Amino acid sequence: MASSLSTFRITKAAVGNLDALELPFVWHYTLEAQDYARATGNLLLVRPRIVGSLARGFLETKDARRQAIEFEGPARYTDVFDIELPANCKLEELPPPVNADLGFVSYNSKTELVGGKLRYSRSFEIKQLSVPADKAIELRDLYRRIGDDERRTAVLSMGPS
Repeated sequence: MASSLSTFRITKAAVGNLDALELPFVWHYTLEAQDYARATGNLLLVRPRIVGSLARGFLETKDARRQAIEFEGPARYTDVFDIELPANCKLEELPPPVNADLGFVSYNSKTELVGGKLRYSRSFEIKQLSVPADKAIELRDLYRRIGDDERRTAVLSMGPS
C-alpha cells in the first residue's frame, strides 16, 4: 500500500477462504487515507483504484519480440474498492469501463456509485501460460490500457454541508 498511498491507516483486516483450498484466497481490509481526494475549486477528484498496479512495462521496447512471452502460471486477480463519499458530494463524471479479452489474457474494470460509495472493481486473468511473440503488441497495448485505467479519476462536486 505504501507504493500507492503516502499516508494510510489500516482499521480492519481479515482473510477469507483460508481453509478452503479450492477457493481463491481473499483479503478484506478497511483503511483510512487522509486527503486522498484532490480538491480543485468545488470539484473533488478521486482515483477509484486505490492500491496495486497490474500495468507492466516489460514489452515497451524498440525491438520486435522474437521469443514467446511466458507467464508463471494461470491466475486471476480481482480487486473491489469502495470509497465512502461525503454526503454533500454529487457525481459529475466516472471513468469509462474497460473490457478487453485477448483470448490469452483478459481485463475488465468499472467504476460506479453504489449506495453513497464509489465502487471500483476489476479483474485480470491470465488464461494461457505461453503467448506467441506475434501477440506481444496486443499484450503491450492492453498493459497500456490498464495503466490508463489505473490513473483515471472520478469527478465529484461538493455542495453545501
